[in-house]
Amino acid sequence: MANRPLPLGRFLLYLIMAGVVFGTTSKCRAQLIMDNLTDTTQYSEGLFAIYKDMNRLRFSGYMQPQYQVAQLAGAPSFNGGDFPEEVNNRFMLRRGRLRVDYSHVNEEGLPTIYFAYQFDGTERGVFTRDFFGRVYENKWSVFNLSAGIFPRPFGYEINLSSSDRESPERGRMSQILMRTERDVGAMLSFQPQRDDHPLSFLRIDLGVFNGQGLTSPNDFDSYKDIVSRISVKELKPDPNISISAGASILYGGMEQFTREIYRMQTEGFRIDRSPSNVGKIAPRHYYGADVQLGIKNPLGQTTVRAEGITGTQTSTQTTSETPGSIPGTLLTPAPLYIRPFNGAYFYFLHSLPNPQHQFGIKYDWYDPNALVAGQDIDEGYTPADVRFATLGMGYNYYINANLRLLLWYEVVRNEKTRMEGYQQDLEDNIFTCRLQFRF
Repeated sequence: MANRPLPLGRFLLYLIMAGVVFGTTSKCRAQLIMDNLTDTTQYSEGLFAIYKDMNRLRFSGYMQPQYQVAQLAGAPSFNGGDFPEEVNNRFMLRRGRLRVDYSHVNEEGLPTIYFAYQFDGTERGVFTRDFFGRVYENKWSVFNLSAGIFPRPFGYEINLSSSDRESPERGRMSQILMRTERDVGAMLSFQPQRDDHPLSFLRIDLGVFNGQGLTSPNDFDSYKDIVSRISVKELKPDPNISISAGASILYGGMEQFTREIYRMQTEGFRIDRSPSNVGKIAPRHYYGADVQLGIKNPLGQTTVRAEGITGTQTSTQTTSETPGSIPGTLLTPAPLYIRPFNGAYFYFLHSLPNPQHQFGIKYDWYDPNALVAGQDIDEGYTPADVRFATLGMGYNYYINANLRLLLWYEVVRNEKTRMEGYQQDLEDNIFTCRLQFRF
C-alpha cells in the first residue's frame, strides 16, 4: 500500500514528540549484549514503533566535555591523546557526536532499508564517524547487507558505543590494533528480525574492509581484510543471571613495498632482504573472544566483562599501530616489522540498588611483542616492543537519562627494560572528570 503524504504540521509535531520520547528514555549504561549503534535489533525498537508516518527518522547525539590531570607535564596518554610538553592538566571536548538514522519498514513492521550518518565535532576538527546503508531481505528476514563506513565486527569493546562505555576510553590494545574502530567496506550479517525465530539469540557478521581504517584517506594496496564475529546474545540460565559471549577473527595484512622485512623470533628480530619480498603480503591476523556476565543480587547489579586478543601484527619499527599509509615514502619505503602480540581487559562493575550510582574497576594490558620482555629489551628495540598494563577505577553518576558524571583514575605501568627512557616506570597516571550530555 502506498504511503500517503504527511502534512508539514503533523511532521513537525511528530519530530518534536520523538525528540522528547527518545531524550527521556535513553539508556544510561551499556547493555550486557553487544547492541551498539550498528546493530538495529535493539537500537531501533523505539525507532520502528514511533515513526510510522515518517518512515522512521531519528536524530540523536552526545557530547563529552572533560577535565584531566596528568601525573607529569607532557605525559604520554591513550586517554584522549598525549599531553603537550609543558601541560599537566587540560580541558577538552573529547567527543561531540550528532547522528541521523533513517529506516523504512514494510507492512509487517520489518525493516527493509536502513541508513545512518554520524559525525564527530570537537576543537580538533570535524570528522565523519559513520556513513553507511543497510538493506534487509524480507523473505526469511534473517540476512542484511551493510556498505559504507562503519565499525568492524570484531570484539565487544571496539563496537561498544563511547556514550555507553563505563570507562573514559577503550583499552590501549583496542586503540592500537583498530584506531578509530571504523573502516570502509561491506558486511553480510545473519541477524533474525523476528523474536520468535529459533536462532534469534545468534548473530553472525562477515565483512570485507580496506584494512587501514579511517586513519587513511584512501586504500594504499589491493589487499583487503576479512573480519568476522559470531555472538550469542543475552541468555538467562537463571532469572538473576544473564550471559552473552562472542568470538572474532580478523584475517588481513598489507602489501610489502620494500625487500627488508623484520620478523620477530625467539632470539630477536631477524631481517629478510629477499628481493621477492616486494609485493608480498605481510600478515595481520587477530583472534579474539569475549564474555559478559550479569548478576542481580540484594546489593544491586554486578557485571563482569572480559575479552582477550592474540595474533600477529605488521607495523613499523617505532609503533605497533596499523599503518594508515605506506611507511616511509614511495621512493624510500620503510621496512615492516612483524610481531606476535597479546592483550586483554577485564571489567568489574557494580550498580547500587539505586542504579544512578555505579562503581567500576578495569584492568587491561597490551604486549605488542610477546617474544621479548623486561631486561631482554635493550637498545635493539623501541617503545613499540614494551608491554603496558593499566588499572582504572572510578564512579559513574547517572544524574538523569540525559546527563552522566564520570570520575576515573588510571594507574599505568610499563615493564622496566634496559632501553633508554624505559628503565623505570613512566609517570603517566591520569585522572579524568567528564560530563556527558546526550539526547
